[in-house]
Amino acid sequence: MLRFQHTEYLWAPALLLVLLGAFLFVSWWKRRSIRRIGDPALVEKLFTGYSRKLFTLKFILVFIAFFFGAVGLANLQKGSRMEKITRKGVDVIVALDVSKSMLATDVKPDRLTRAKQMINRLMEKLDNDRIGLVVFAGNAYLQMPLTVDYSAARMFLSTVTPDMIPTQGTEIAEAIKISNDAFNKKERKHKTLIIISDGEDHDEGAINAAKKAFEDGVVINTIGVGSTNGSPLPDPETGSFKKDREGNTVISKLNEEELRSLAAAGRGMYQHRTMQKMWLAHWPQKSTAWSKKLLVKIYLRTTTVTSSISSAFA
Repeated sequence: MLRFQHTEYLWAPALLLVLLGAFLFVSWWKRRSIRRIGDPALVEKLFTGYSRKLFTLKFILVFIAFFFGAVGLANLQKGSRMEKITRKGVDVIVALDVSKSMLATDVKPDRLTRAKQMINRLMEKLDNDRIGLVVFAGNAYLQMPLTVDYSAARMFLSTVTPDMIPTQGTEIAEAIKISNDAFNKKERKHKTLIIISDGEDHDEGAINAAKKAFEDGVVINTIGVGSTNGSPLPDPETGSFKKDREGNTVISKLNEEELRSLAAAGRGMYQHRTMQKMWLAHWPQKSTAWSKKLLVKIYLRTTTVTSSISSAFA
């Protein structure tokens, strides 16, 4: 369906009638004046630079230009129609722990850097899938909404540091809530949340938040970064390791039990960073088949739904 955006300009072509009338009057006046002088054919030869044909051609060009100029200002538009398309991608939000404990070096070069490397490798495997990023420590923030612009996603990811959230802690519950809100509420399929954390200093409401997110169709997977033996935390101010009030070196340990509980509540799967190579080997080359598999598993509410997702982290 065609329509004009600015119908007020459609009055402009009415001026063409005035212009046409002026042209006819001038042409009549010129012919009458020539006849008064003498023989029209001889009189026209006496005028240098005058041509009745050229005068008419100029008027026609001005007439046409004025007409299309008015139509252009009115802005002719072609209507659109709604078309149903089949979605092939999956929405993935990564909730990344940026607390100070992620600076521990039991994973080289440190936990946070290794987690960012895993996310970058995940994006290399995505195809027509949207990815978003939530960062959390004592608070949680939506660092990047869902997008298929992986270049922009890498740029946002490169700026992530523990200094961006001054409040320390591990507010996983808040991270789950913000991630859940970032998904399309109208869709109850092909949505997954991947939490990358050491699970330390977690809050008590995380399990309930995971169950609530799963009720909204979000499958939650957790990735543990670090070691259960732990590692001392570097202190940038002293150049040594952090110590508690009693002077003992602070040791940060991976809390696998908490991360497993979150994955179970979200009907997902917990994996440890050391199993990355195995995950990557099972990541499908095309997202279409993986998406269909994921949708079926979400619908059936099975715990094996996350195996395809977590295989991306290598």
